[in-house]
Amino acid sequence: MSNAMEHPLTAAIKPLLDAVGATAVEPAEARPDDVLLEWDGEAAVAVRLPHLSSALDRLLAEMVRQFDGRPLTELDRAEKQHVVALLEERGAFTVRHGVETVASALGVSRFTVYNYLNRQEGSRKG
Repeated sequence: MSNAMEHPLTAAIKPLLDAVGATAVEPAEARPDDVLLEWDGEAAVAVRLPHLSSALDRLLAEMVRQFDGRPLTELDRAEKQHVVALLEERGAFTVRHGVETVASALGVSRFTVYNYLNRQEGSRKG
């Protein structure tokens, strides 16, 4: 089967690709940083991973979905703290300008996000 987009492996991993924002590419079109997946010893599909900057946008969009589509700015304080906790678990604050991006999405200051993070750190220790 020469068309990677019709390969059964591509169909099987499509939900995963969608969840992480990756795309399937023909193996012949793979770049060095793509992940080449094999099937029965032959290249079946290449996976092109998204840039980190778009990863935070996807995480924020997932938070909106988890809160029934409500804008993050409309969440109450406890819900915003929960969002920060979830984002922290998923590594959102390892991305450059992560705190600033999250603060903007929540409609709070960077200081508030740092307070939420510190509060969580304190609750884990205590």
